[in-house]
Amino acid sequence: MGGVPDLAQRFPVKAFIDHGSNTETGPRAEELERNYQAVLATGARRLTVKPGDVLPLKDIRVEVVTARGERIPKPLPAGGQRNALCGEEARKAEDLGENGKSIGVVITFGAFRFANLGDLTWNYELDIACPEHFIGPVDLYLTTHHGLDLSGPKAIVHGMRPRVAVMNNGARKGGGRFAWRIVSTSPGLEDLWQLHYSIQGGTEFNVSAERIANLEEQCEGHGLEVKVEKSGAFQVVNLRNGHRKHYPR
Repeated sequence: MGGVPDLAQRFPVKAFIDHGSNTETGPRAEELERNYQAVLATGARRLTVKPGDVLPLKDIRVEVVTARGERIPKPLPAGGQRNALCGEEARKAEDLGENGKSIGVVITFGAFRFANLGDLTWNYELDIACPEHFIGPVDLYLTTHHGLDLSGPKAIVHGMRPRVAVMNNGARKGGGRFAWRIVSTSPGLEDLWQLHYSIQGGTEFNVSAERIANLEEQCEGHGLEVKVEKSGAFQVVNLRNGHRKHYPR
């Protein structure tokens, strides 16, 4: 929410999707809410969603699987498998902040499936992975919470068996060694790509430079682009160096 005013100044935003009012309190939370409401007052549409909702987009199915601390009542059609990893990982301290209230979505385009769980934290992820996995296999996974060790248990990540994962980390934010190891050892993973070189990761916990969009902390903000086909095939492009890889169905 904090970046909404700057984002809205850079390009037109016609709609914002959220889970409702901010659940956090205090001066900072109130400031963020005021700024958000000010942007909404300029005419942008607001769509408040709950688990189980499907966003009205043509040719693309966007299913809300988590929102405001709740999850979908039953697994998606591709999910429902008993998860053998449940019980291996202990729950952590309860997260009462906004991260645990994140909207998590599964996006389907033809045969292609993509999971983005926002900043969802550990316990909430376990809730959609155990005792059965509510999401099931995906082609692409955007790491939860920037790859912080507060998120991304094996039960959720390995249970999705992503073909490719993108770690949306910063040079000093996310890209945790523990989280990196879980993602990189996921069964069936063909490649992991990173938004930034992780300083804490060093040489052992970073992918090869060709799959990292930004190598220096003071960067130019290069991105990773994913091009998807209805067949389920897709391509990831590093906009820094033009390196690309095609993943056939």
